[in-house]
Amino acid sequence: MSQTILYARVSTADQTLEHQKTHAEAAGFAVDDVIADHGVSGISTRLCDRTGGKRLYDRLRAGDTLVVRWVDRLGRNYQDVTDTIREFMRRGVIIRTVINNMTFDGSTTDPVLQAVRDALIAFMAATAQAQAEATKEAQRAGIEAAKGDQNKYRGKKPSYDRATCEAVLRMLSEGSGASTISRATGLSRQTVIRIKGDPAAAMAAVDRWAC
Repeated sequence: MSQTILYARVSTADQTLEHQKTHAEAAGFAVDDVIADHGVSGISTRLCDRTGGKRLYDRLRAGDTLVVRWVDRLGRNYQDVTDTIREFMRRGVIIRTVINNMTFDGSTTDPVLQAVRDALIAFMAATAQAQAEATKEAQRAGIEAAKGDQNKYRGKKPSYDRATCEAVLRMLSEGSGASTISRATGLSRQTVIRIKGDPAAAMAAVDRWAC
């Protein structure tokens, strides 16, 4: 009997396990089981090396559906994400995303449809890695700025903290618009646009005021 399993990688305060499960159910997914990993890096730790990821590889069979909020829950390393999705498709597993309701499976034999599917997988995986690298670079910039003279003028205090800023960057990478993000985070639309325009500066501002 086929099953639908939700995989959740919980990496920040705004992405709780319950949040991801509720979001999936609200999108119409009838989830049979939830497998999760907490506090693991999507960049440096491959899915097959995570505790929850290993359970996925053991559990999923042909005809099963793997649900993820977005491909960045599987990982933020291009090679790992593309390898993972292709491996599951070879097994006959269908991968579906909650956001934008994307579906990836290996059942199609049409070469054009295969090419479109594979190109989309590659694009989404590349976007996940690029966003992770941008966030990491912004954090490094903030740390360097914080090492400066603590008595220096720190500029206007931002209206958001690190978790909120990361949430904005994540939603931007998922294709959400400024108005949607504003409603979700409580930030003004102008603030969201400023973060989008210069993520590194936004993170640096947070770190300056965290000192």
